[in-house]
Amino acid sequence: MNVSDFDFELPDSLIAQHPSQERGGSRLLVLHRTGMIEHVTFADLDRYLVSGDLLVLNNTRVFPARLLGRRIPSGGVAECLLLNREPSNPESRIPNPGSEVWECLVHPGQKLKPGAQLLFERGGIVIEGEVLSMHFQGRRTIRLRTGHAGGLAEAIDRVGHIPLPPYIKRHDEESDRHRYQTVYAHERGSVAAPTAGLHFTAGHLAGLAARGIELAQVTLHVGYGTFKPVKVEHVEEHVVEAERYTVNTEAAAALTRARRERRRIIAVGTTTVRTLESVTVDPDGAVQAGSGETNLFIHPGHRFQLVDAMITNFHLPRSSLLMLVSAFAGRERLLAAYREAVETGYRFYSYGDAMLIL
Repeated sequence: MNVSDFDFELPDSLIAQHPSQERGGSRLLVLHRTGMIEHVTFADLDRYLVSGDLLVLNNTRVFPARLLGRRIPSGGVAECLLLNREPSNPESRIPNPGSEVWECLVHPGQKLKPGAQLLFERGGIVIEGEVLSMHFQGRRTIRLRTGHAGGLAEAIDRVGHIPLPPYIKRHDEESDRHRYQTVYAHERGSVAAPTAGLHFTAGHLAGLAARGIELAQVTLHVGYGTFKPVKVEHVEEHVVEAERYTVNTEAAAALTRARRERRRIIAVGTTTVRTLESVTVDPDGAVQAGSGETNLFIHPGHRFQLVDAMITNFHLPRSSLLMLVSAFAGRERLLAAYREAVETGYRFYSYGDAMLIL
């Protein structure tokens, strides 16, 4: 398939720059795979779920991975987006919680060569950085150090900024630390939120559980690759970056029961879909617990093994996430729904409205 087959027109005015005033106050487009479309609110989700459904959530937690500081000694600006923490040196007898090595995206790349010194500070907490090596497309390996009593992880949480997506054309605000995070976020490690889950409140989830809808949590840490543009001409040539995931024994057991009992498995977000479609399912229907990395690229032609329905936000034109949702709903059906969403003024992308595909 051609990547151009996944294009659509979207006015800039529909790209949400802030979340809706109240969590859970968004609109919800319900797309039935018969082609029928309904326009409701996210609070109406309950009408489409029944007792016995298994709702699967991604409990990853976004951390403030964007460090803003300066170069030493010039004082020029420097920016560092933390991507992956390198494993600790197994030969080190005394772990140092104040020092870690990270793979990062940096700016300005031409200035930050091996040996470059960086300084990041906020609220009296200081993080020092040293560029160790250069990689492709602005990536660097950097050693970060701090004397903060709480260690480097806490220093990053205090000094760093929430890494809002590039299509949100504003600086992060203090409120983003709360709103660009699901209410069930637990496992620290993402640089982007699993945004379909942003619509849920704790009360909404409790109400669903009280009605007999089972809840399960998996973890997939969302990497910067989620924003990676598809630059090839043909869909099948695109490669997605690997992301770390975990399905614990409790979640695996819940998935196994639901599958064997022919109950619906409803994935909240494309990250949950990728996790569920990456796990091993035995011939007898048992879902295997485990952790690992997945670079699974779901596009039309994929045969879904676990997912029966999904909740998702609206995605960028020509993006791998749009292709994933098209694989589930059907490309023409999905793009028709997107055209209707544009015509009726839905808000798009991370802080936008939601879609339920049944």
